[in-house]
Amino acid sequence: MAFKYTEEQLNTMDKSLLVSMFLGLQEQMDALTQETHALNEKMQLMMEQLVLATNHRFGRSTEKMEDVAQIRFMEVDGTIVFFNEAEAVCDLDVPEPEELEQSPSKKTKQSGKKEKDLAGLPTNRINHYMTEEELTAEFGEKGWKQLPDVITKRYKFVPAKVEVDEHHIGVYASKSDEHMVKAAYPKGLLHGSPVSPSLGAAIMNGKYVNAVPLYRLEKEFERYGLAITRQNMANWMIRLGEEYLGIMYDHLHKLLYDYHVIQADETPVLVNRDGRPAGSKSYMWVYRSGFMYRARQIVLYEYQKTRNASHPRTFLKDYSGICVTDGYQVYHTVEKQLEDLTIAGCWVHARRRLDEAQKVISEPARKESMAYLLMKQIQAIYREEGKLKDLTSEERLKQRQVIIKPMVDALFVYIKQHECEVPGKGKLREGFNYLINQERYLKVFLTDGDVPMDNNASERAIRGFCIGKKNWQVIDTIRGATSSAIIYSIAETAKANNLKPYEYFEYLLTEIPKHMEDTDKSFLNDLLPWSDKLPKNIKKSEQ
Repeated sequence: MAFKYTEEQLNTMDKSLLVSMFLGLQEQMDALTQETHALNEKMQLMMEQLVLATNHRFGRSTEKMEDVAQIRFMEVDGTIVFFNEAEAVCDLDVPEPEELEQSPSKKTKQSGKKEKDLAGLPTNRINHYMTEEELTAEFGEKGWKQLPDVITKRYKFVPAKVEVDEHHIGVYASKSDEHMVKAAYPKGLLHGSPVSPSLGAAIMNGKYVNAVPLYRLEKEFERYGLAITRQNMANWMIRLGEEYLGIMYDHLHKLLYDYHVIQADETPVLVNRDGRPAGSKSYMWVYRSGFMYRARQIVLYEYQKTRNASHPRTFLKDYSGICVTDGYQVYHTVEKQLEDLTIAGCWVHARRRLDEAQKVISEPARKESMAYLLMKQIQAIYREEGKLKDLTSEERLKQRQVIIKPMVDALFVYIKQHECEVPGKGKLREGFNYLINQERYLKVFLTDGDVPMDNNASERAIRGFCIGKKNWQVIDTIRGATSSAIIYSIAETAKANNLKPYEYFEYLLTEIPKHMEDTDKSFLNDLLPWSDKLPKNIKKSEQ
């Protein structure tokens, strides 16, 4: 707003009026400044979102660092200083791996690998020998000797085939009275249904392991002359999951409580008919044994209509130990409610936020940014942690205390020293806030050698479900969602323990029905994925 007055008019004006006009003008200027600042912040956030969206669509998904110069820290007069402090940085030319996590070393070509790959498969010997007449014609009478055979091996693919098992059950009657008896025979899985363990296992393997939608399985069965509709298959999956595999699921749930460290995650899923408006979001939760326990792994899914704290609180109500999660507040709420539960944080989630922050910075300035320097320190922490993977829990803890703890402490010192320099909004502020709010949880792995640095194992466990989810979009009913959780649990647990999912499904559907009247469930121990009593054909051959 402009004020136009002559000098004479100004001289005749009341001074209080002039002051009032000046203050009004100052207020308008302040408001305009605030609006400009808010507009700049909004534009900056929009630019960040645009850069990240572009990078997400066209860029690399890895959080790879371009610069390999090593960031170091040291203690000066009892204070940890590092990063861009000149006195704390040295030897910048030392090369490092570019990946944040230790990548597997490139395997050299192994001699005899083809033999190893073929060793576990059934072999049909096919002979190719010359006749006596052919040999005599070639070498003359008795002018030849037999050398060791040349052996070549080729894969032979046998397409799937469907057969009908027709059970003829002997029925016997007494000649003197009405007494009648039938010969012993295996009962059907589902009353009045032709589904068998092998067919049920084939559908489970197709849908829950290979992520093939039921309508495609229906078409595949048509090609084999089978009239099995997707409705038939859906009904079978629900009932087989509830009546048989659910028994093993409950047993694995109890066994999960024996692990000192477990991990948890969740992912959204749509359920058509759950009593809410169509499209309402539900969740599939995953709980698994800690990544450090390689021998006997358990992966369990649980369907729930919401994402609130009551679900993990109920699932973990009898658990005593450490649960590794992302930064979702629900888990922290549950920790306060369950006395024997400790929550550990995930460094990958912290790193992702910093990676997003440094991606929105222009290339020339990126390597001088705080986000980049923090990413480099996390890279160094991961590198040192990777060196400890083959140690025992006790040895790993000692090395973490000596080597990794000072690096983690240095990172948080830097964050607290420089927090005041970070803008109030934006990706960098999100990254700083996450690290500051999660500090207590991110440091738990430094106190226990069995706790992994991140929750990647749970994310990998839920990835198979997410892939399948894209193929069939929604689960139709709550019963279907619950059964899907059970079947996915058995499939992922089998894979984690190096079993063949189809063979394991078939074995469980064959053996569990034999014990449905048992009050003692100890028979389930012989069916566990790591049981020595499992048939050999269920286990994958060691590569």
